Amino acid sequence: MRLTFKIRSLSGALVSLFIAFCLTACAIGGDGTVSSKPSAVAVASAHPLATQAGLDVLAQGGNAFDAAIAVAASLGVVEPYSAGMGGGGFWLLYSAKDDQYHFVDAREMAPSAADKDYYLNKDGTVNRDRATNGPSAAGIPGQAAAFAHLAGQYGKLPLAKSLAPAIKQARQGFAIDDHYRKLLSYRLEAVRRYPSSASIFLNSGQIPDVGYKLVQRDLATTLEALARAGHDGFYQGPVAQRLVTAVQRDGGDWTMEDLANYKVVEREPIRMAFGNAELISAPPPSSGGIAIAQMLQMLDLYHWQSMSEADQTHLLIEVMRRAYRDRAEFLGDPDFVDVPTAMLLDPARAHAYADSIDMTKATPSLSLKGPKNIEEGFHTTHLSVLDKDGNRVSATLSINLPFGSAYTAAGTGVVLNNEMDDFSAKPGAANAYGLVGNAANAIAPGKRPLSSMSPSMMVSDDQVAILGTPGGSRIISMVLLGLLEHQQNKPVEDWVRRKRIHHQYLPDVVEYEPGALSQALQQELKARGHTLKNVGRAYGNMQAILWDRTTNKVTAAADSRGIGSARVVSVAK
Repeated sequence: MRLTFKIRSLSGALVSLFIAFCLTACAIGGDGTVSSKPSAVAVASAHPLATQAGLDVLAQGGNAFDAAIAVAASLGVVEPYSAGMGGGGFWLLYSAKDDQYHFVDAREMAPSAADKDYYLNKDGTVNRDRATNGPSAAGIPGQAAAFAHLAGQYGKLPLAKSLAPAIKQARQGFAIDDHYRKLLSYRLEAVRRYPSSASIFLNSGQIPDVGYKLVQRDLATTLEALARAGHDGFYQGPVAQRLVTAVQRDGGDWTMEDLANYKVVEREPIRMAFGNAELISAPPPSSGGIAIAQMLQMLDLYHWQSMSEADQTHLLIEVMRRAYRDRAEFLGDPDFVDVPTAMLLDPARAHAYADSIDMTKATPSLSLKGPKNIEEGFHTTHLSVLDKDGNRVSATLSINLPFGSAYTAAGTGVVLNNEMDDFSAKPGAANAYGLVGNAANAIAPGKRPLSSMSPSMMVSDDQVAILGTPGGSRIISMVLLGLLEHQQNKPVEDWVRRKRIHHQYLPDVVEYEPGALSQALQQELKARGHTLKNVGRAYGNMQAILWDRTTNKVTAAADSRGIGSARVVSVAK
């Protein structure tokens, strides 16, 4: 199948009408009809308890947005290493009632005391510890604001009902598993540094055994305050005061005004039509939607599906290289920098990049003359939800590194993020992953750091795909690979289990999962000049849902690399 693309600009009314016509004209299927409402609801998330929380809220009459709150709040309890009230995220929504897509930016914000030199020592070097560990590494969280916003603008149920499963899990506790122990091992020494964290997540200073019941009573109390008072229950009043008191006492610079001033931002999602399908994905300050659209544009200029495995893999590496090159140079918080979205998605740019690809040899990244790259924390989480009316949510949430900054604000149970490390602490200086950013992503008060979180949907005349994954800067390439599986009509299980490769411009290395490249393919890629690196472990944790509107069948899959759960429940007739 050869795709042809049309850009949907923010002011492109005619293109909007064209897309709306294409997607509503989908009443023409194989038998002349498609379903306007799914036959089942579905929830896919990174933890079985969170998936169940979402299904419980749907059973109580909630819609996809209520269920997504329940899932995300539960993940913040049972995955304290991935997300939570001390973090933020991106929420891609589709409202069936008004046939509109919405994007809720709940990314963390730099406190007012932060500036471009915030993490610099007197000699001009970057203080890596201050940028990574403890309250000084934390941006103002957006998670609580997202819950209040979704409940107030899109949900059917009171926020208290959507938060009830998470409150119960936090107060009564849950049994930890091997995955918890593995993620805690990555940050054990940092967690031990902070008594407020060690007392919750460790057992006598050690990693607890499997089956240990993790109880988080202070977090339950914080969630209850949010349930009662909404946004103000977290960003003002006693919870806010406890957060600020703890942060300032232990070396951070939050103020009550920083919390009171936090707001989510609704942004226009990235939307691009490919034939009769449309990609809907995350706009800046995510770099994901633009990069995925760019890569699909470049692939569209080749008959990639009929290529040999070696040619197809080489081409994927080259389009990744070019999209990530633009990510490094141009992308940042659109409230602070001018992101040239139209230029980046101009078909002429895709043609120029495609023309620069030599199918016989690798392009040296430095020859593309862009800045060095950045990478984010690798442990994030994702959820996908579909309800009986066709409302849907794709949301990716994070606190950056496992257990974020490793710091819990005393009396709140809130593990603070270390998303400030996603900024460029100093243009030309490396972050926690040895990678470098540029001035577009420099620290500024109230600014949101660049992210690769890429909650996405692909909608065609007869199918709806909902997907996303954690994985730092690899998120973008993983979502691309999942979408390509979908474009080849593979089942949803194939999207999430596909072996993964990744190239992000710099370092000029092709990373791959064990088993992703055969020996013969490795030899062919090396002969073309690619440098290969087996990362030695599986990565990513994709959660995906597919609604086939011609058969009205709903399927869902959770990535077997994690411990997640994807469940489909038929709707009673």
